[in-house]
Amino acid sequence: MRNEEMTGRQEVQTNPERIIAIDQSTSSTKALLFDEECRLLARANVDHHQYYPQTGWVEHDAEEIYNNMIAAIRQLVTDAATSTGRPTLQEAEQAAAHAQYSLAITNQRETVVVWNRQTGKPISRAVVWQDTRGAEMCRRLRSEGYTRRVLERSGLLIDPNFSATGVSWLLDHIEGAREAAEQGVLAMGTIDTWLVWKLTGGKVFATDYTNASRTMLFNIHTLQWDDELLQLFGIPRQMLPEVRPCDAVYGETTCEGLFSEPIAIAGVLGDSHGALVGQMCFGKGSGKVTYGTGSSVMVNIGEEAKTAPAGLVTSVGFTAFGKTYYGYEGNIYSTGATLKWICDQLQLADSPKDIEPIATSVSDNGGVYVVPAFSGLGAPWWQPNVKGAILGMTFATTRAHVLRAALESIAYQIKDLVDVMARSTGGRLSEICADGGPTKNAFLMQFQANMLESPVVCTEVDDASALGAVIMNGFARGLWQSFDDVTGFRKVTKVYEPQPDPQRFTLYQQWRNAVNQLIK
Repeated sequence: MRNEEMTGRQEVQTNPERIIAIDQSTSSTKALLFDEECRLLARANVDHHQYYPQTGWVEHDAEEIYNNMIAAIRQLVTDAATSTGRPTLQEAEQAAAHAQYSLAITNQRETVVVWNRQTGKPISRAVVWQDTRGAEMCRRLRSEGYTRRVLERSGLLIDPNFSATGVSWLLDHIEGAREAAEQGVLAMGTIDTWLVWKLTGGKVFATDYTNASRTMLFNIHTLQWDDELLQLFGIPRQMLPEVRPCDAVYGETTCEGLFSEPIAIAGVLGDSHGALVGQMCFGKGSGKVTYGTGSSVMVNIGEEAKTAPAGLVTSVGFTAFGKTYYGYEGNIYSTGATLKWICDQLQLADSPKDIEPIATSVSDNGGVYVVPAFSGLGAPWWQPNVKGAILGMTFATTRAHVLRAALESIAYQIKDLVDVMARSTGGRLSEICADGGPTKNAFLMQFQANMLESPVVCTEVDDASALGAVIMNGFARGLWQSFDDVTGFRKVTKVYEPQPDPQRFTLYQQWRNAVNQLIK
């Protein structure tokens, strides 16, 4: 059993009346309000800018993200139905005084911020997980034979998706950065670390085990930063935060004066891991699919960090009650992002919710396949240099065929990963728990079930990542004492049973053929 003082977990305290979950994703920052029975009461959402300064580069403004989070919290704790929708600071402060709050955080993983401890300012925009500027370093390390060593220690494959190469690139390309890092002036962290640091006025510099396990710098066996990996990627140890369990109290904040008394920051974990918890995948062999900007397929493999099957990685699934649970995971870079691209860039639909009726106006995809490799191909392909493509178009191709192919590409990519996981566990998975905005697309969910030949279970809370953070918050604050205390909070809303589809095998083979054309 772990030392309670070291972990920050509090066994005895007044239970909070309201828990604010911050879900800081690739495209926006959401603040969601839950009660003590994990019922979603309200939400606020603020988008942030996406920066693409060069081909393959994707950046975020970390200060914008922090400011958006504060704005979302302020909106949340006031009446969301106000006529202006923009509460004044006085209105927000008055609303905040009427309930007892605590704060939980779940975040886009791998995206990394480097900032100056003295000024509190980032030295550049954050390097997003979709960014491929570290691809050349990854190729060099693989060619020098480091793949096995990195995999054994971090559980990860050498890929620019993970944080290490982005930090290394910044230190090498920003004047004076490496020297400042070696002198202890610079700090690095995933978005959770940056938010906690800002919320606490720089008093707390910490991350959790799940986010740490996605940096390619963390030893998932010792649960510590790994000196050999740090040396390999040229990152000074003094840049790194303290690592804590997910169910820990991280500090206190007034959210820039919104609350008259500091509230606890408790419960921190990466978004895919939050969804694993939010879907109540506490038992070995249970799994989930998160449909977001990209998608994560994760299966709980228990308390042993086993080497993942080819094409997948091993991460810390979550930590709770003094135990660490691991997961096999595969990450797809573009799923919901594909639908956003279809709308924003190609302008084939006004919004993602408008895609389904157009796509289902045709009976099939007309031989069209969208391979959304906008940032390369993730698991199980791991081909960062592949570019996206639309294949199979003829004069008969219509907008509807392209939209249908875009939806189908999500299901094919999920099947790529689930098939690998199923083989590693000895057969077809009994069901897949699904969460995220695209689960509202009935065509996609049914097509997914058909492709997998397994039921797809959708739950009441779309934001399972946020729910997972709330659960960890409750564990940290002693609100719930066991997994059994929270399993009843999961409410199934729809189960998509697989339907016989004589074209299923042919469609999937043609998808594989389309991908193979691009990676040869």
